Formats: sequence, structure tokens, C-alpha cells
Amino acid sequence: MRTFQGEAARAEVQRLAGRGAVNLAVVEDAAAAIVDEVRRGGDAALFRYGSEFDGLASGEPFRVPPSEIQAAWDATSEELRQALQAAAVNIRRYCEWQKPKPWTRTMQPGLRVGQLVLPLDAVGCYVPGGRYPLPSTLLMTVIPAQVAGVRRIVVVSPRPARQTLAAAALLGVEEFYRIGGAQAVSALAYGTESIARVDKIVGPGNLYVTAAKKRVAFDCAIDFLAGPTEIVMVSERGNPDFLAADLVAQAEHDPDATPIFVTSSPELGKAVTQAVQRLSSDKPIARQSLAQNGMVLVASGHAEALEFANAIASEHLTVDASDLRDVRHGGSVFVGEYTPQTLGDYISGPNHVLPTGAVARCRGGLNVMDFLKIVSVQESSRAGLRALAPVVTALAEAEGLRGHAEAVRIRSPRSKRSKAAKTVGGADA
Repeated sequence: MRTFQGEAARAEVQRLAGRGAVNLAVVEDAAAAIVDEVRRGGDAALFRYGSEFDGLASGEPFRVPPSEIQAAWDATSEELRQALQAAAVNIRRYCEWQKPKPWTRTMQPGLRVGQLVLPLDAVGCYVPGGRYPLPSTLLMTVIPAQVAGVRRIVVVSPRPARQTLAAAALLGVEEFYRIGGAQAVSALAYGTESIARVDKIVGPGNLYVTAAKKRVAFDCAIDFLAGPTEIVMVSERGNPDFLAADLVAQAEHDPDATPIFVTSSPELGKAVTQAVQRLSSDKPIARQSLAQNGMVLVASGHAEALEFANAIASEHLTVDASDLRDVRHGGSVFVGEYTPQTLGDYISGPNHVLPTGAVARCRGGLNVMDFLKIVSVQESSRAGLRALAPVVTALAEAEGLRGHAEAVRIRSPRSKRSKAAKTVGGADA
């Protein structure tokens, strides 16, 4: 890990604050070609890419049969079953607490307003199937959709691991396809002969998946474009081993992960660096990530350390309890030295599908709201419309929208037009 202090630290923070979520330039054209070919060619193109990249055998169906999903659960150890069940309970409870409620209120006499909370009809959940099996990601993407009330939940995963299929069995997932990459994103977004299109695609993936999500985003909603894991930890007096352990744990996700420790104590920064070297010695991916992108940022004081963290707007952020009130940006926040970020990966309840590339400036992680629509409702009585008519017509006429004004006047007994309509039609307008 490199150490930056003074102006060098401030310059590094400025660079990090301006980073993008992920550099897609190297794969964007290839991903776009795959997306477009599957959109045009349907199942035939999907199978061609599936056999090349996902290991699909000739004649093998895309869809995983229910018997195979159940067999994965049956073959799962009791220890893992209990762990999956415990995680699912907490994730579901958190989503239930998170879910907004419909309401109706009186804005003023004669005018009622409110909101409907409606689920999306169909969503696609992408679960990576590469370096590590990620049953936890299936829980994190499917459960909020279930809590939201989504009627059709589709899971795609290339070469799905038994653990991932077991998690699908636990949640009652019925539509699971053994496809991945840009081809899976295209199939979800546009549909093929075997796979009906969805309304939204969520979940993390590699560069091709992310580039494909960007490609389809104007035709099918997506959650966000996520890049490699990011970690920021802020502390002045923390336990070096605890801090280093979190940096190493998140760094092992990806060689391109960015682990950052922020402090105003050069001594603590040095101690954390030494602990990181010791704890990552037998973890090659973490060691590579820490060597390439790991850094200690030494601030002039604790207030500047917190400003560094907010400017970086990291995916994961750890702070002391007393600093929580000063947090403005972070995908998911972990408070205190006994809240390792690993809790958020698996069991605490909040989602581990999180924004990277400073997108935490404008949103948090995946949540039940990603699977809902908030639909506004308004209802006016005759008296309510009469009271509001002068304001509405004045605004409409100021904008030159005479038809808008007329739509109100024609219903208002006080207007000449509505009196004429009453006389001609014999009914109260």
C-alpha cells in the first residue's frame, strides 16, 4: 500500500473523486456486438455464445429444471442450509422495513392526493458465476424483488454453482437460466424464443455484463453500472489488525479492487500497512489489489479525513459511531470496529449490491425501491376544482397552453363556457 500525505493526499483524493464507475472502453464494442446479435438472432445466437463462453452442451436447455434446483438443495450441507436461511431472514426483514407504504391525504378541502406503491411486473437478477460461487448475491437480488411483490423473477448465472442453485431452491425461484455475460443481458432486455423479456435487470457482473447493461439501459431499466470493489475506512485510534482485515477481505473480491485507509495518524497508517502485508500474504488476489491500488491517505486532521471519505464516495465505508452524523456519501456504511464489512456481504440485512465509481454521491445500494414504482394519485371534487380553477387557468394561460385552461373552465360552473354547456346540455357542468 502506498502512503500519501499533505498535498499529495489531497491530489489523490481529487483524482479519486473524479473517477468513473468502470472503464468499459476495452470491451464496449464487443459487448455491443453480442447484445445486438442476440437481439436479432434470439435463441440461436444465445446458444452460440452460451456454448462458447458458458459451457452449454449441444441440446442442453437454457433453463435449469426444477428437479436440478431441488437436487442442489438436497445435496447442500446442513450447515450451509442454516446459514442461507439465517441470511435470508435478515435480508427479508430489512427489505420489509425498507418498503414504502401507499397513502392518501387531504391537500386542501376538495382535493385528495396520494401515492400507490406498485411492483414491477418482471425483473432479471444477474448472479455472477466466475471466480467464486455467489449464492449470497442471489439472496440479495431476489429477496427485495419478492418483498416488493414482483410477479416474475428471472435468475441468470453462467455455469451456476450448486450453492447458487441451493439458494434458488430456498427462495422458490422457478425461472433460472444457465447463461451469462452480455448475451444473458440481451436475452433479458429483449427476449428470445425461450426467454421472455423483463422490465429491469439488476445485479453485478464482469466488464462485459456491465457494458451490456449500459447498452440496453434505454430499452430496459437497470440498477446501475458497478465496477470493482471499493473500500474506505476512516479511523484515528482503531485496532490495526481489525482495520487491515477488512481491507484484505474486500480486496480479495477482485485484483482491481481499491482498498483505502484514511487517517490523521501517520503512526496508525504505518501499523495498518504492516498488518495488511501480514494478513494478505496467503491471499494472492487481495495482495495484487493492495499492491496495485491500496493506499493510506494521511489527512491534516480528523475533519479533513472525513472530508476525504465523503469526496471519494466509496462503495463500502467504515467510520466510528461518533462520525456517522458527518457521513454524506457511501454505498453502505459500517459503524465501529466490531462491524466488519463482511457482515454486509452476508447477514446484517442491507444489500451488498452497491454503487461504485462515486455513484454513491447520488444513490445507495440495491434495495426494495429498485423493484417498485411510486405512482402519484389525485382526486378533486367539484368544489375543490372550483376553488383551484383560477390558479390553474392563470398558470396555463401564462404558459400559452389554452387547452389546459379550457379543460378546467369547462368543468367549472363559474366560467361562461360551463354555464353555456349547462344551458345547452341541461346538466350541471
